[in-house]
Amino acid sequence: MKIGIVNDSAMAAEALRRVVAASRDHDVLWMARGGADAVRLCQEARPDLVLMDLVMPEMDGVEATRLIMQHAPCAILIVTAQPRDNVGQVFRAMGAGAIDVTATPALLGAGGAGDSELLAKIKTIGKLLRVSAGEPAAASAAEPAARGAVRHLLAIGASTGGPGAVARVLAGWTPAPATAIVVVQHIDANFAGPFARWLGEQISMPVRPAEAGDALEAGVVLVARTNDHLVMDARLRLHYDASPSDYAYRPSVDVFFHCVARHFSGDATGVLLTGMGRDGAAGLLAMRQAGKHTIAQDQASSAVYGMPRAAAELGAAERILPLDQIGVALRNRVGVRAL
Repeated sequence: MKIGIVNDSAMAAEALRRVVAASRDHDVLWMARGGADAVRLCQEARPDLVLMDLVMPEMDGVEATRLIMQHAPCAILIVTAQPRDNVGQVFRAMGAGAIDVTATPALLGAGGAGDSELLAKIKTIGKLLRVSAGEPAAASAAEPAARGAVRHLLAIGASTGGPGAVARVLAGWTPAPATAIVVVQHIDANFAGPFARWLGEQISMPVRPAEAGDALEAGVVLVARTNDHLVMDARLRLHYDASPSDYAYRPSVDVFFHCVARHFSGDATGVLLTGMGRDGAAGLLAMRQAGKHTIAQDQASSAVYGMPRAAAELGAAERILPLDQIGVALRNRVGVRAL
C-alpha cells in the first residue's frame, strides 16, 4: 500500500517511516508535519492509508480526518502517543471516519512490539480495502431452551465512523421495558472498554462490555469487547468465537446478526451504520428474511458508505434512513420507557 504519514514530531514521523519502510509490502508516499498539510497532500497524491497523529498544533487529527474524508476520502489509522490518555479525541476521530487506533512505535530501536502491532493493523486494513464480500461465520452450537425475559432486541452494527453514529442513534431516549441492546463496533479489543465508558457518557442508558456467558439484559447496552466474534446461542447467552480467524472484520457484525436471525424468536430490529466493506449486509438480510425489522444508514449521512451500501444492494434493509432519523424510527417502533 502507498502510505501517508502525519506527525508534527520529526522523531515520531521517522519511527513510523522506519516501520513502513522495513516492510516490502508498503511504501511511504509522503510525510506531513501537520493536519493542514495532510489534507492538501491527500488531494494532490491520495494514499491508500494515512497514519494520522491526534495532537498537533493548528489542525489536530480529528479535524484533519474530517476534512480528508470530505475532500479526498481514504483509509485513516490513528497512530498517536498514549492513545488511552486521549480517548475522547480517539472516538471523535473515529466518528469522523478513522478506521482504528494504535500507539506510536518506540522512537528508538526496531522490531519491538509497537512495530509488530502497527504492521498488523496495516495488514488488517489492507484486507479490508481488498475485501468485496465475506462469508459469515457459523454461530456456536444452539442450546435447547429459549428465554423470554427480553421481548425486543435491538442489534446495532457499525465500523468506520461508527462511535459517533451509535451515540447519536441512542442519545436522548430510553427504550421501553424488556428491550435489550447489543452493539458490535469494529474496534480493537484494547479500546472496547474505553468505548463502552465513552458511549455511556453520551447516552442515558447504562453501557458495559459484554462478557462471555452474559445473558441479554433489558435496559442495558452491551458492547462487543474482544477481537473475537460475538455470538448468541439459543438460550440467548453471549459468547466469543475466534472462528473464522482470518476474517478481516473483527468482531463481525454478520456473525451476530445471523445469530439474532437464527435464535431470537421475539421481535428484533437490526441497524447497520456507517463502515468500510460489506460486513453486516448478509446478516441484516438474514434478519429480514427471519421477519425482523431492518434499517440501514443512508449515503449522505455515512462517514463511509460501504456496509450500508452493501445492505441496500442485497435488499437487506426495509428502510434506508439518514442518521438523525434512525433514532426517531427506533423510538416509534420500540417505544420509550415512561419516566
